[in-house]
Amino acid sequence: MPKSSARKSAQKKSAKKMPAKKAGVKSRASAKKAKPVLRPTPISVPDTGDKLTFNHAMIYSRDVARALEFYRGMLGFKVVDEFLHDGILLYARLRAPGGDGTIALHLAGPGISVTSDGVRLYFEIRELDDFCRKLQAKGLYLPSPPKVMPWGWRHVYINDPDGHEISLYWAGEARMQKTVLAAAKRVEKTPVATPKPNRAAGKSS
Repeated sequence: MPKSSARKSAQKKSAKKMPAKKAGVKSRASAKKAKPVLRPTPISVPDTGDKLTFNHAMIYSRDVARALEFYRGMLGFKVVDEFLHDGILLYARLRAPGGDGTIALHLAGPGISVTSDGVRLYFEIRELDDFCRKLQAKGLYLPSPPKVMPWGWRHVYINDPDGHEISLYWAGEARMQKTVLAAAKRVEKTPVATPKPNRAAGKSS
Protein backbone atom coordinates (compact mmCIF):
# COMPACT_ATOMS: atom_id res chain seq x y z
CA MET A 1 0.00 0.00 0.00
CA PRO A 2 1.41 3.44 -0.84
CA LYS A 3 2.40 5.73 2.07
CA SER A 4 -0.11 8.42 1.07
CA SER A 5 -3.01 5.94 1.20
CA ALA A 6 -1.86 4.64 4.57
CA ARG A 7 -1.78 8.18 6.02
CA LYS A 8 -5.29 8.94 4.76
CA SER A 9 -6.72 5.76 6.28
CA ALA A 10 -5.01 6.53 9.62
CA GLN A 11 -6.47 10.06 9.63
CA LYS A 12 -9.95 8.71 8.97
CA LYS A 13 -9.67 6.23 11.88
CA SER A 14 -8.48 8.94 14.29
CA ALA A 15 -11.31 11.24 13.17
CA LYS A 16 -13.86 8.54 13.98
CA LYS A 17 -12.45 7.99 17.49
CA MET A 18 -12.44 11.72 18.43
CA PRO A 19 -15.98 13.13 19.03
CA ALA A 20 -16.78 16.22 17.00
CA LYS A 21 -17.10 19.45 19.02
CA LYS A 22 -20.48 21.06 18.84
CA ALA A 23 -20.64 24.65 17.69
CA GLY A 24 -20.94 27.19 20.51
CA VAL A 25 -19.91 24.71 23.25
CA LYS A 26 -16.85 25.78 25.26
CA SER A 27 -14.64 23.66 27.43
CA ARG A 28 -14.89 23.89 31.21
CA ALA A 29 -11.46 25.49 31.43
CA SER A 30 -12.37 28.27 29.02
CA ALA A 31 -15.73 28.76 30.74
CA LYS A 32 -13.97 29.30 34.08
CA LYS A 33 -11.61 31.88 32.59
CA ALA A 34 -14.43 33.86 30.95
CA LYS A 35 -15.61 36.78 33.11
CA PRO A 36 -19.11 38.22 32.89
CA VAL A 37 -19.29 41.53 31.07
CA LEU A 38 -21.14 44.15 33.10
CA ARG A 39 -23.29 46.35 30.91
CA PRO A 40 -25.44 49.30 32.03
CA THR A 41 -29.17 48.82 31.94
CA PRO A 42 -30.40 50.15 28.59
CA ILE A 43 -32.83 53.06 28.57
CA SER A 44 -35.37 53.31 25.80
CA VAL A 45 -35.27 56.72 24.13
CA PRO A 46 -38.82 58.00 23.61
CA ASP A 47 -39.72 59.53 20.27
CA THR A 48 -41.51 62.61 21.56
CA GLY A 49 -41.39 64.70 18.42
CA ASP A 50 -42.58 68.21 19.23
CA LYS A 51 -44.44 67.15 22.39
CA LEU A 52 -43.14 67.59 25.90
CA THR A 53 -42.70 64.38 27.89
CA PHE A 54 -41.84 63.74 31.54
CA ASN A 55 -38.36 62.23 31.86
CA HIS A 56 -37.42 61.70 35.52
CA ALA A 57 -37.51 63.21 38.99
CA MET A 58 -34.29 64.55 40.52
CA ILE A 59 -33.97 63.93 44.26
CA TYR A 60 -31.29 65.91 46.08
CA SER A 61 -29.62 64.12 48.97
CA ARG A 62 -27.07 64.83 51.68
CA ASP A 63 -25.68 61.32 51.23
CA VAL A 64 -26.28 59.72 47.82
CA ALA A 65 -24.85 56.35 48.89
CA ARG A 66 -27.29 56.21 51.81
CA ALA A 67 -30.21 57.25 49.59
CA LEU A 68 -29.16 54.68 46.98
CA GLU A 69 -29.22 51.93 49.58
CA PHE A 70 -32.77 52.95 50.51
CA TYR A 71 -34.19 53.07 46.99
CA ARG A 72 -32.27 50.02 45.79
CA GLY A 73 -32.15 47.92 48.95
CA MET A 74 -35.58 48.76 50.36
CA LEU A 75 -37.75 49.60 47.36
CA GLY A 76 -35.99 47.43 44.77
CA PHE A 77 -34.96 50.07 42.22
CA LYS A 78 -32.33 49.06 39.64
CA VAL A 79 -29.21 51.19 39.10
CA VAL A 80 -29.03 52.55 35.55
CA ASP A 81 -26.03 54.86 35.92
CA GLU A 82 -23.83 56.32 38.62
CA PHE A 83 -21.01 58.84 38.90
CA LEU A 84 -18.26 58.91 41.53
CA HIS A 85 -15.61 61.56 42.17
CA ASP A 86 -12.71 60.95 44.56
CA GLY A 87 -14.52 57.89 45.85
CA ILE A 88 -17.70 59.82 46.68
CA LEU A 89 -20.97 58.91 44.97
CA LEU A 90 -22.29 62.18 43.54
CA TYR A 91 -25.05 60.93 41.25
CA ALA A 92 -27.09 57.80 40.59
CA ARG A 93 -29.90 57.11 38.15
CA LEU A 94 -32.37 54.36 39.02
CA ARG A 95 -35.25 52.61 37.32
CA ALA A 96 -38.36 51.38 39.08
CA PRO A 97 -38.55 47.58 39.37
CA GLY A 98 -41.80 47.67 37.39
CA GLY A 99 -42.16 49.87 34.28
CA ASP A 100 -39.77 52.41 32.79
CA GLY A 101 -40.06 55.20 35.36
CA THR A 102 -36.72 56.57 36.58
CA ILE A 103 -35.45 58.79 39.35
CA ALA A 104 -32.06 60.40 39.89
CA LEU A 105 -30.22 60.97 43.15
CA HIS A 106 -27.92 63.99 43.25
CA LEU A 107 -25.62 65.18 46.02
CA ALA A 108 -26.78 68.49 47.43
CA GLY A 109 -24.21 71.26 47.64
CA PRO A 110 -22.81 72.47 50.99
CA GLY A 111 -25.42 74.36 52.96
CA ILE A 112 -28.16 73.60 50.42
CA SER A 113 -31.46 72.47 51.92
CA VAL A 114 -32.97 69.25 50.59
CA THR A 115 -36.39 69.94 52.09
CA SER A 116 -39.14 69.33 49.54
CA ASP A 117 -42.29 70.68 51.16
CA GLY A 118 -45.17 70.44 48.71
CA VAL A 119 -43.62 67.61 46.65
CA ARG A 120 -44.32 63.90 47.12
CA LEU A 121 -43.18 60.83 45.16
CA TYR A 122 -45.80 58.20 44.27
CA PHE A 123 -44.93 54.55 43.68
CA GLU A 124 -47.72 52.09 42.89
CA ILE A 125 -47.83 48.35 43.56
CA ARG A 126 -50.74 45.91 43.50
CA GLU A 127 -49.58 43.76 46.43
CA LEU A 128 -49.25 46.76 48.73
CA ASP A 129 -49.74 44.94 52.03
CA ASP A 130 -47.25 42.21 51.20
CA PHE A 131 -44.72 44.81 50.05
CA CYS A 132 -45.12 46.75 53.30
CA ARG A 133 -44.57 43.59 55.35
CA LYS A 134 -41.33 43.00 53.44
CA LEU A 135 -40.23 46.57 54.18
CA GLN A 136 -40.89 46.07 57.88
CA ALA A 137 -38.91 42.80 57.79
CA LYS A 138 -35.99 44.81 56.39
CA GLY A 139 -36.24 47.21 59.33
CA LEU A 140 -38.15 50.11 57.76
CA TYR A 141 -40.49 51.92 60.13
CA LEU A 142 -44.04 52.42 58.83
CA PRO A 143 -46.02 55.03 60.78
CA SER A 144 -49.28 53.22 59.94
CA PRO A 145 -50.53 50.30 57.82
CA PRO A 146 -52.01 50.97 54.37
CA LYS A 147 -55.50 52.42 54.55
CA VAL A 148 -58.24 53.43 52.15
CA MET A 149 -58.43 57.16 51.48
CA PRO A 150 -61.67 59.10 50.84
CA TRP A 151 -61.00 58.95 47.09
CA GLY A 152 -60.82 55.12 47.17
CA TRP A 153 -57.07 54.54 46.81
CA ARG A 154 -55.08 52.60 49.43
CA HIS A 155 -52.02 54.49 50.68
CA VAL A 156 -49.17 54.26 53.14
CA TYR A 157 -46.87 57.26 53.60
CA ILE A 158 -43.16 57.00 54.38
CA ASN A 159 -40.05 59.18 54.17
CA ASP A 160 -36.70 58.48 52.54
CA PRO A 161 -33.45 59.06 54.50
CA ASP A 162 -33.44 62.77 53.52
CA GLY A 163 -37.04 63.31 54.58
CA HIS A 164 -38.62 63.32 51.12
CA GLU A 165 -42.24 62.21 51.29
CA ILE A 166 -43.18 58.98 49.51
CA SER A 167 -46.60 57.44 48.95
CA LEU A 168 -46.82 53.71 48.32
CA TYR A 169 -50.29 53.03 46.98
CA TRP A 170 -52.65 50.96 44.87
CA ALA A 171 -55.54 52.61 43.06
CA GLY A 172 -57.31 49.44 41.92
CA GLU A 173 -60.80 49.79 40.52
CA ALA A 174 -61.07 53.32 41.92
CA ARG A 175 -58.25 54.51 39.64
CA MET A 176 -60.46 56.63 37.39
CA GLN A 177 -63.41 57.11 39.72
CA LYS A 178 -63.77 60.68 40.89
CA THR A 179 -67.18 60.37 42.49
CA VAL A 180 -66.12 61.40 45.98
CA LEU A 181 -64.09 64.38 44.80
CA ALA A 182 -66.79 65.40 42.33
CA ALA A 183 -69.40 65.33 45.10
CA ALA A 184 -67.16 67.46 47.30
CA LYS A 185 -66.77 70.01 44.50
CA ARG A 186 -70.55 70.16 44.00
CA VAL A 187 -70.99 70.89 47.68
CA GLU A 188 -68.43 73.69 47.49
CA LYS A 189 -70.19 75.25 44.49
CA THR A 190 -73.66 75.07 46.06
CA PRO A 191 -74.61 78.54 47.31
CA VAL A 192 -75.32 78.78 50.99
CA ALA A 193 -78.99 79.54 51.67
CA THR A 194 -79.52 82.74 53.67
CA PRO A 195 -82.61 83.11 55.87
CA LYS A 196 -85.18 85.58 54.60
CA PRO A 197 -85.95 88.51 56.87
CA ASN A 198 -89.15 88.19 58.89
CA ARG A 199 -91.28 91.07 57.62
CA ALA A 200 -93.88 90.57 60.34
CA ALA A 201 -91.23 91.06 62.98
CA GLY A 202 -90.32 94.42 61.50
CA LYS A 203 -93.86 95.86 61.68
CA SER A 204 -94.74 98.14 64.54
CA SER A 205 -97.76 97.26 66.69
